[in-house]
Amino acid sequence: MRTKPKNRWLSEPEEHDYPAAKSYLTLIYDDRTASSYVKALRQAHVTEFKSKDIFRASGLPMLGVNNSHVKKNQIKLAAGKKLSPILLVRDKSNGRVIVADGYHRMCAVYLFDEDVLVPCKIV
Repeated sequence: MRTKPKNRWLSEPEEHDYPAAKSYLTLIYDDRTASSYVKALRQAHVTEFKSKDIFRASGLPMLGVNNSHVKKNQIKLAAGKKLSPILLVRDKSNGRVIVADGYHRMCAVYLFDEDVLVPCKIV
């Protein structure tokens, strides 16, 4: 049986998360729109949502521990290291939330507890 992780989150996203978010968002939006979202994410305040609700809103499948990135994040959690909050964008035209950065981190904590509150920035 797995134990639930304690609060293992940094207070703010790491600097490298923003370029990663832009890279992903540029696949969905034009460069100008992606840049605008990243700028707004930098200025947004950190809030929290349950991991199961983020999954439902995004429509993404849950990745298991067989994914190397999920496993790496679970190892970090078990070692007491803190994870970076995730970055989300509301895609109002499709009624979905886009996980711009942090998908693997979200999967890692979900495997411990689907009701865990996940710190995130959302625009």
